Amino acid sequence: MVLLAPNHTGVCHAPGGVSLWEGGAFRTPLGDVAVDERFAAELLAASPLVGVDHAAHAAEHAIEVELPFLQLLRPDVRIVPLVLAGDAWAECRELGLALAGLVRGGPEPVLLLASSDLNHYESARVSERKDREALAALESVDGEELLARCRRGRISMCGRAPAACVAAAARALGASQGTVVDYRHSGWVTGDEDAVVGYGGVIIA
Repeated sequence: MVLLAPNHTGVCHAPGGVSLWEGGAFRTPLGDVAVDERFAAELLAASPLVGVDHAAHAAEHAIEVELPFLQLLRPDVRIVPLVLAGDAWAECRELGLALAGLVRGGPEPVLLLASSDLNHYESARVSERKDREALAALESVDGEELLARCRRGRISMCGRAPAACVAAAARALGASQGTVVDYRHSGWVTGDEDAVVGYGGVIIA
């Protein structure tokens, strides 16, 4: 599994902006999640955007929050953790195509997973509209449009670049449709609809 996440801290020592943790394991209360070192090495060789950069991962949460869910579903899961510092479409597409090439030529199926919230800290009414716009771009498997909508509409989706990369890879692998399998926002839990954060799940197959 390749797990792509946004860079929330601004710390990035990877020259191409894509920070890889290339070996060992990530530890959670449920145990260790091994890094797929073979795939990580192949990705380093395949894309000049990717560089080994532990500093970018040190205080980043967007990888680790996904791991317990993955461990519950697949205790043997192996990951290739990537933290992305930029959100330009050219680089997202380039990384997506590199990932697609490795997935296509690999010996076993690979899941590409983007970690992201949706819109942040606006009213429920505003966020629901913005979230629909972002999710619709992913339903169309259009990473370029996703990034454009986030810019035009000021949609503060933190993982827009990871999602755009996954969309680019999926389209290169033949996908043309995504399905929103769940959507909700924090106001549904807290009752405060003045400043919510949106969450959604999209499967592209």
